[in-house]
Amino acid sequence: MTGPLGRVLVAGLGVSGVAAARVLLARGDTVLLADAGSPPARAELEAAGATWLGAVTDCPDGVDLVVTSPGWRPDSPLLVAAARAGVEVVGEPELAWRLRAPLPDGEPAPWYAVTGTNGKTTTVTMLEALLLAGGRRAVAAGNVGRPLVEVVTALDADGVPAFDAVAVELSSFQLHWSSSIAPAAAAVLNVADDHVDWHGSADAYRDAKAKVLARAPFAVGDSGDPVAAELVAAHPHPVTVTLQEPVRGQLGVRAGALVDRAFSAAPAGDVLVETSALQVSGPHNLTNALVAAALARVAGVSPTDIGTGLAGFRGGAHRNVLVATVDGVDFVDDSKATNPHAAGASLAAYPRVVWIAGGLLKGADVDPLVAAVAPRLAGVVLLGRDRQVLARSLARHAPSVPRSEVPSGDDVGVTGVTSGTAEAVMGEVVRAAAAMARPGDTVLLAPAAASMDVFTDYAHRGRAFADAVRALH
Repeated sequence: MTGPLGRVLVAGLGVSGVAAARVLLARGDTVLLADAGSPPARAELEAAGATWLGAVTDCPDGVDLVVTSPGWRPDSPLLVAAARAGVEVVGEPELAWRLRAPLPDGEPAPWYAVTGTNGKTTTVTMLEALLLAGGRRAVAAGNVGRPLVEVVTALDADGVPAFDAVAVELSSFQLHWSSSIAPAAAAVLNVADDHVDWHGSADAYRDAKAKVLARAPFAVGDSGDPVAAELVAAHPHPVTVTLQEPVRGQLGVRAGALVDRAFSAAPAGDVLVETSALQVSGPHNLTNALVAAALARVAGVSPTDIGTGLAGFRGGAHRNVLVATVDGVDFVDDSKATNPHAAGASLAAYPRVVWIAGGLLKGADVDPLVAAVAPRLAGVVLLGRDRQVLARSLARHAPSVPRSEVPSGDDVGVTGVTSGTAEAVMGEVVRAAAAMARPGDTVLLAPAAASMDVFTDYAHRGRAFADAVRALH
């Protein structure tokens, strides 16, 4: 879409909202800004010609389009008012899809999209690595990395789009506000209860995830996840991954290697990479690698280049990262495990664990997680506002496991305690965990909860953990 969009109201000036406003202003569109606070970018955007509205709850007359932040719930008064007035509401990814610049062949760069409750960022950054290994000018964007609206309008020195393939992470929030995105291939990694408070029901959350597949020629999913497998099975061109021997139409694991039997013409399939060559651990990361490989195969990346890309991939920060080994004990940071499903996948990667858990559970049921991981627990250290929920579950399912609780800001608001206090809390947590561990154990930060009761975000929590581990030396 190269023509004017008219009067566009950008609701919420987070990273994606600011990026959308900048691109719209550069195009010459009329931009209105709405936000409950006064974000740092306000002055810059006003100087560029935007009109500041502040904390409005009604949609002004003459607005042609609303671009909403993923943090704004569908029942936000402004968004409800826009819908009532017949004004379309979209998210920043949908806006980006409509603004894609064409490549020299006349077509915009294809998107290869990933959604799921957990593993999205790892899979998308893996996919970026595979596309780059295959010689594509690729980038990871969306719910990870740069906003999509920046990526699709970026040009090189010759005025050609800077990227010819985009690995796209899409959250359920972003998908809710998307209506025309048609990726070249799309994957649903898994679907577990999360963000039900935002969507209103588990079914609405599931339906938002399913939207990524609606217009994609290929649908990829994990055969081991019941919901993802069901969604993909309904697609005309399904591809599934498995941690078992793959059948035709699958990517899987055979004799210690990842194998493609979905896109390979060879009867036995193509070997992609030995699992021993991977630098990320855990069964969940094998699944992530298989999904990334499937999407890369759709993009035309060769098996050899996929093997090279996967072998060189090191993973992202705060995602099962070994921080240090102290007195024979591995200390691993998986602060990104912000819900029970993610924590369960992380815990499954280690045989004997001192588990650091707790934070904001957002109403999630932790009983299935605790019951499943109880046999591998050497000890548990709990922190955060909802630590008592975990404590009660541990008492039911793992009563003999040593447990320690660290008072840690459960009486404060969602903005978190002060930085110094947060670091002090994590220092006490790590010392308690170290005291429980013995050589050969893993002390694992996989909180199964959000971080904002004590920390700024999961990255702050992970950095505090790493600093506390280094202090043990």
